[in-house]
Amino acid sequence: MSILEVKNLNLRINGKKILSNLNLEINKGQVHAIVGPNGAGKSTFASAVMGLTEYRDISGKILFKGEEIQNMTIDARAQRGMSFAWQEPARYEGLKVRDFLLAGSRQKDEDYIADKLEKMGLDSQAYLQRAVDETLSGGERKKVELASIMAMDPEMIMLDEPDSGIDVGTLEKIFEIIKDLKQKGTTVVLITHSIAVLKQAEHAFLMCHGEIIDRGSAEKIIPYFEEKCIPCPHKNLPEEGDISHE
Repeated sequence: MSILEVKNLNLRINGKKILSNLNLEINKGQVHAIVGPNGAGKSTFASAVMGLTEYRDISGKILFKGEEIQNMTIDARAQRGMSFAWQEPARYEGLKVRDFLLAGSRQKDEDYIADKLEKMGLDSQAYLQRAVDETLSGGERKKVELASIMAMDPEMIMLDEPDSGIDVGTLEKIFEIIKDLKQKGTTVVLITHSIAVLKQAEHAFLMCHGEIIDRGSAEKIIPYFEEKCIPCPHKNLPEEGDISHE
């Protein structure tokens, strides 16, 4: 049973076509990967599905749990059970970790959010009163963001380059969280160009030049991606200074 369906999705940025006739289905309760080289359009795809402002010049349909969402706001999509963890977590000057977690948490309870921090390997007593700003390292902010998403308890979560800017220990912790989410029945979509992250998925879509060029089990996609996907100039790259679509 699919939780997300994308039908003939096209997207333009600054008049340049970035995504071309994308069709895919994400099955409920499974771990999927959108994989491809840098510049393939993977993060653009996730941003369009989530409804970010810069990525709304689209045609085609996006259905979540059978409902068309392509014209909905980000908040409306989130309220329906969809969440997105960015490659570079945001900073919120003056906002405490406690308030950040409680803002979107399904349960407005400090013990509940403290538990999510602990599962990410962060001492809740040390972090709840800290600010979500430059005093946190990139790895710490990524852990806090993932804790906040777990507190939301979404039905589907997209993780953009979850291995970016973190150490091996943190990556292993994230892999454990992915397994826990799957066991709970949460659908996980990994946006990646990492073989290690791809190996966490059951099913994968191989993307290049803004198109899906292959799909199947992770075991099927890994050899092709590992052996044939090498850096190359992409025909759909925006002009210098345009919005980055990776």
